[in-house]
Amino acid sequence: MRQGFRVSLVVALVLAAAPFGADAQNRPKIGGKPNINGIWQAMNTANWNLEGHAASPLNDFWRLGSIGAIPAGQSVVKEGKIPYRPEALARRDENRAGWPKTDPEAKCYLPGIPRATYLPYPFQIVQGDGDIFFAYAFANANRTVHMKEHRTIDDVPTDFFMGWSNGHWEGDTLVAETIANDDRTWFDRAGNYHSNQLKVTERFTPLDANRMQYEATIDDPETYSRPWTISMHLYRNTEPNAELLEFKCVEFSEHLLYNEFLKEPLP
Repeated sequence: MRQGFRVSLVVALVLAAAPFGADAQNRPKIGGKPNINGIWQAMNTANWNLEGHAASPLNDFWRLGSIGAIPAGQSVVKEGKIPYRPEALARRDENRAGWPKTDPEAKCYLPGIPRATYLPYPFQIVQGDGDIFFAYAFANANRTVHMKEHRTIDDVPTDFFMGWSNGHWEGDTLVAETIANDDRTWFDRAGNYHSNQLKVTERFTPLDANRMQYEATIDDPETYSRPWTISMHLYRNTEPNAELLEFKCVEFSEHLLYNEFLKEPLP
């Protein structure tokens, strides 16, 4: 079965089973744990830059006026700044100078963890009594948080764009540890990146029926001098007709990547 169809089918089934709106206030627990089924989205500028930043122009897109500008945003890094090793910071600057072509998002690559969480698109959590499935609008990305089949880095045959996630509950908090991360993903549009030594520890803690505290600790000794953590709220979409719409972006990246080789290149 094709992956896109399988994801769409799972999402459709959950939407039919999981009510939104006022009914969300009375969601029954699942196996004694909080019911985090639903469509969620961050409401911040973390995908532009995890660190605090002022509003600024994108000079290459001046024809878009204020549409083609970076909105100001507060840092979601709990420590304030990302603790790069000096030699790694130079690569961050190279990534930033080559934007947008250097950005995996512009190429429609799978976004990776944790970036998939705070892209400007929603994602859906599908929770049952076993593994927990995450479906993302962007690029038809998805991942499974494995609640029983835990693997170590030696048990994973290769790195994945979305990594391999081992999950467990700590009280009412879902904890997902993601290893085997492909180093071609970034954290944001500002060029913040990682190596394939990255381990991400995420914590999803419900605050009420429609809000969740999200934290992700980044551990990558090859790139950073110490682990660091991002923190933000996630919000459930409570509209009665809410559904996760696919954003199949490959065709939108063709001219960026292959324009000179296409039969009808853009000027």
